[in-house]
Amino acid sequence: MKRLFYLLPLVLFLGLAGYFLVALRPARDVRELPSVMIDKPAPSFDLAGLDDPKPLALDALKGHPFVLNFFASWCVPCRVEHPLLMRLASENHIPLYGIAYKDKPADSSRLLASFGDPYRQVGIDQDGRVGLDFGVYGVPETYVIDSKGVIQKRFVGPLTAESVEKELLPLLKQLDRS
Repeated sequence: MKRLFYLLPLVLFLGLAGYFLVALRPARDVRELPSVMIDKPAPSFDLAGLDDPKPLALDALKGHPFVLNFFASWCVPCRVEHPLLMRLASENHIPLYGIAYKDKPADSSRLLASFGDPYRQVGIDQDGRVGLDFGVYGVPETYVIDSKGVIQKRFVGPLTAESVEKELLPLLKQLDRS
């Protein structure tokens, strides 16, 4: 029994070392947060439109792949990402829709008036309920949703030129062909 007591620290050390080997492996992207929503239907939503009497609803967006971006006027990384969204909207004709997450409508409108509006339509999620349904950790978060309304990809944090070129655009092309 006494020997087992002496082996306990060794067993704990090996368990901890094994965990770190898996968690810190070189191929793992530490910025990527797992999502249980991938390959599952997007949560249904029907949000009041921002500066638009028409609501933003998931059912109206189905039928073609689209990109859904959660943003807020108070979010600094959203402002960093914004020029890239503007470029995507103008150059690539990506079906990009926005959800103003936990933001005052007037503040969201002011942000889009100042920096430009890359979205085809924006919905207001003032209480954050839709974001919660999607599993949003914080803004910005971007989702690629296929024509049937199934989530195919989630980007946590601001999109980068690299993630757009290597992941988002190829995925949208693939979904357009299916």
